[in-house]
Amino acid sequence: MLPLVRRAATLDSMDTTALIVIDVQRGFDVGAYWGVRNNSGCERNVGSLIETWRERGQPIVFVRHDSAEEGSPLRPGTTGNDFKDVVSGAPDLLVAKRVNSAFHGEPDLARWLREGGIGAILVCGIQTNMCCETTARVGANLGFSMSFALDATHTFDMRAHGGGTISADELTRVTATNLDPEFGRVVTTAEALASAEAQ
Repeated sequence: MLPLVRRAATLDSMDTTALIVIDVQRGFDVGAYWGVRNNSGCERNVGSLIETWRERGQPIVFVRHDSAEEGSPLRPGTTGNDFKDVVSGAPDLLVAKRVNSAFHGEPDLARWLREGGIGAILVCGIQTNMCCETTARVGANLGFSMSFALDATHTFDMRAHGGGTISADELTRVTATNLDPEFGRVVTTAEALASAEAQ
């Protein structure tokens, strides 16, 4: 049974944005498996967001990818499944998933947000163009006001369909273009922190 803390249910939805920290797990440090990554500042920015959200009493959701793929560094029971040190303290909700969207994990993230009267989410984590982007799209489609902290995400170079390689930086640029303004706002960590302080 995953831990579920109902503290967020008492928060005022007008002043509440849930921080969704996606898949910041040790398995993504296995460079031989994933390839070349971008944005070495991702983890530092994730840590700043967690620290500020906790100080401000805002809800925090940790999402963990429990891979079912043979040989994946993210498989349950391996050290790669564990969160990195920057993902510290207890979240208000822990979601485990086996697909790209945190809204298709357990427990039900959308239900928890709605029961808590939380209408806004801020997405960060790994990978920018995979689980982070998918979660952002699904969250927006479900009616949540979505912000995406682009510099608090990172991804890896990928083989392109039809040949060649697409760099992690280019994939990040495409994710930002896909999301803003169609699905919500793409922001920097500094902008997200300033917004939290203003509240």
